[in-house]
Amino acid sequence: MAHSIEDFASLAFDYIVVGGGTAGLAVAARLSEDPQIKVGVIEAGPSALNSDDGAITVPGRYGETIGSDYDWKFTTSPQPGLNGRSLPWPRGRVLGGTSALNFMAWNRGHRKDYDAWEKLGNPGWGWEDLLPYFLRSETFHPPSAAHQKHYQSSYRAEFNGTEGPVQTTHIKQYGPPHQYWHQTLNELGISSNPDSLAGSNCGVWNLVCTIEPDTQERSYAAPAYYLPVASRPNLYVITETTVLKVLLEQKDGWVATGVRARHDGVVLDIKAVREVIISAGSVQSPQILELSGIGRQDVLEAAGIGMKVDSPNVGENLQDHMMTATIFEVLPTLSSRDCIIGDPILTEAADRAYHASKTGPWTVMPCSVAYCSLSQIIPPWELAEISCEADRITQQTGCARDRLIAQQFKSPRGQIEYIFDVGNWSPYFLSEPGKSYATMLQMLQYPFSRGSVHIPSLTRDHPEVTIDDKPIIDPRYYLDEGEFDKKIMALGQRMADRICSTEPLSKIIVNRVLPPVAELGREEQAYEDFVSNCTVTDWHPIGTCAMGGKEGINNGVVDERLRVYGVRGLRVVDASIMPLQIGAHIQATVYAIAEKGSAMIREDWVK
Repeated sequence: MAHSIEDFASLAFDYIVVGGGTAGLAVAARLSEDPQIKVGVIEAGPSALNSDDGAITVPGRYGETIGSDYDWKFTTSPQPGLNGRSLPWPRGRVLGGTSALNFMAWNRGHRKDYDAWEKLGNPGWGWEDLLPYFLRSETFHPPSAAHQKHYQSSYRAEFNGTEGPVQTTHIKQYGPPHQYWHQTLNELGISSNPDSLAGSNCGVWNLVCTIEPDTQERSYAAPAYYLPVASRPNLYVITETTVLKVLLEQKDGWVATGVRARHDGVVLDIKAVREVIISAGSVQSPQILELSGIGRQDVLEAAGIGMKVDSPNVGENLQDHMMTATIFEVLPTLSSRDCIIGDPILTEAADRAYHASKTGPWTVMPCSVAYCSLSQIIPPWELAEISCEADRITQQTGCARDRLIAQQFKSPRGQIEYIFDVGNWSPYFLSEPGKSYATMLQMLQYPFSRGSVHIPSLTRDHPEVTIDDKPIIDPRYYLDEGEFDKKIMALGQRMADRICSTEPLSKIIVNRVLPPVAELGREEQAYEDFVSNCTVTDWHPIGTCAMGGKEGINNGVVDERLRVYGVRGLRVVDASIMPLQIGAHIQATVYAIAEKGSAMIREDWVK
């Protein structure tokens, strides 16, 4: 790891990777497998490999780093579709990126999610093409026969990797309600899925987590991809260093020749002989492109940035998973993580159990999951109306992406994700002392809502826009065609109630407290009000540097080889290249994108 920017800048790099996060470290590790190639990684945040107090590494302490120094602490602009609320948007500002902050969920979308990318005109990005890269990223530790029988932790070996850097496993012990989870969903006609990683996100299953089973520590990009190869003489990483922009030169067209970066107040240009690879994520990858003069003309002019490449879709096509948290009062005998965190004695006991034997509350994760299609939630006549309404949206927009989203209603996938866990997960409900709660999280998987991320405009009081100015994040939740998403989320509330009123899970439920039970005949309106007032992000932003497919730069930012349109020697490799949202937590897919992206970079240079 480099200690000074002067030393770092003196090296002749073949590749510079901007962002030492989930994708960036994976790309750097794979490229540096070639000893003839020199790779430099620039990360804005610190390394926590030797300084973490357990907030990152201890699984059950998930969420503690949100809002910490390891978080960029982004917020959205006020959202009219959320009654004017602004939402916090956590993103990792640490070596390992958001893989160090997330809740360790490891699943893949439906095979049709990725096939849709290919249908848009991005060859090589369908399910069958991506599967080898999913497998290459992970080492799955299968549960014992006793574990499978007791917890219904099934899996299919051919869909789980055995030699990859990221360690994945079923958790050792589940929370008390999980014993009722599968049977309850089965009673409602939701079948148990033998392996959610096998190309279908439908049904009820147990979430696999990015946890190393022997040490019971989080497996994330820094210890998984970087640490094992940190001694390579051709791999250099510098932390706490901010990239200001990509350096572009005119050589029979624009060519990326390096980056300008700042470390400890010192600003230097760092050269790349072959390519600059931006892996800064769906918020900052478009920000860096725009600051470099690549973007929409009106955005760049308003920010006082000279335009080099007119690329109208930089920062556009932002998609996210929207989430609500329905709160139920449960039997007082059910203890939750909330109780432990708020009680010094219980926290100390949890710490002792974890450090002594890798057991106890800090090893328990929320893993009771179900992905349901609307056909399992509403009657056929209502589904037909919904499908027709989705078709009308596609006719109005004429957008190929919208047509593919609308197809989900004719060929059902897991359109709404449910996760049940003890404890109060809602920022909009205050727990009453002496009462116990459980939360049903509900996440919309395939939204029509589409927004943007852009650098801000100049003002009289702010005459220069730089990397230090936080980008304007405007997801446009539930606006325009996104109003349809609000309706689907409100319909999904029916299933949340049905699950919690069905035995055996209902045996532990006292009553619903958020949203409050409405007067007779007003429940549907209560659901819609709840969705508007309580929707938050599920922290899965994608699409802001999307693959353009058949329409090229008119519909995206990069081609199917992840090369930025209009610039040679510049690629984007992270979640921002995804043209359409997937039915899954995006972590595993981001690693697969990095694996495939690095393979393509090597292939292209061999050619």
